[in-house]
Amino acid sequence: MSADASPVSSASADPLAAGNALADDLRLALRIADAADTISLERFRSNDLDVSTKPDRSFVTDADLAVERRIREILTEERPEDGILGEEYGTAGSTARQWIIDPIDGTANYLRGVPIWGTLISLAVDGVPVVGVVSSPALEKRWWAADGSGAWSSLRGGAPEQLKVSRVQKLADASVSFQSVTQWDDAGYLDQLVALTRASWRDRAYGDMWAYMLLAEGLVDAVGEFDVKEYDVAALVPIVREAGGATSAIDGTDRIDRRSFLATNGALHEEILGLLHG
Repeated sequence: MSADASPVSSASADPLAAGNALADDLRLALRIADAADTISLERFRSNDLDVSTKPDRSFVTDADLAVERRIREILTEERPEDGILGEEYGTAGSTARQWIIDPIDGTANYLRGVPIWGTLISLAVDGVPVVGVVSSPALEKRWWAADGSGAWSSLRGGAPEQLKVSRVQKLADASVSFQSVTQWDDAGYLDQLVALTRASWRDRAYGDMWAYMLLAEGLVDAVGEFDVKEYDVAALVPIVREAGGATSAIDGTDRIDRRSFLATNGALHEEILGLLHG
């Protein structure tokens, strides 16, 4: 396998971006995902994976670091005027056009050998994510979007399929994912979480980026979590919104720096916000 090869090819994505002002940025994000997938997949379930604990008690592996370094190398070469915000190496350059990177979202899954993890790549313009790519090579699947070009996915590098959120109109009929009980409890929202699960049809904690991609595919109707940073959610925003959904912080603001995130099929967004703050 070549240095930038991937089991999930970006080649078929080009026609989807045709005529869009963000076409070149989306193509670049997909090529970056190819490079990231090669590194992360080769280290996945390896016996010599190096794991350490960061000051915030979260884990980091040698794969996280290697993926982000490679992404930064590509961006420095391809977009030298743009800024970068990455989980492992912080912020550099402009924030007017800023690439926001999570090299491996779901590191705890990654180091345990659970295949639900992926690389998140976003371009934000003046703080608003306009391009998003989520690539999960262990699941052999990729999701992507750019403002105005729809949301798409590809399985095993096959033909892209356009994504649409569900049409569920009532919370009582909805499937919701809450990600982590501990997050909600630590944020002081445990009672609201219990109320949300009681008001919905079905509740599960699918975890990390996968829950949001299930939402974009119309298989889950709402996802919420706390204790998230910009790099955890930026790539999700264009994909969910271009699939017809809605995103916000749990306080209702349209920001990605509020340390909370709610994504829904759109129809349920205000109802859920009202329940959480009623």
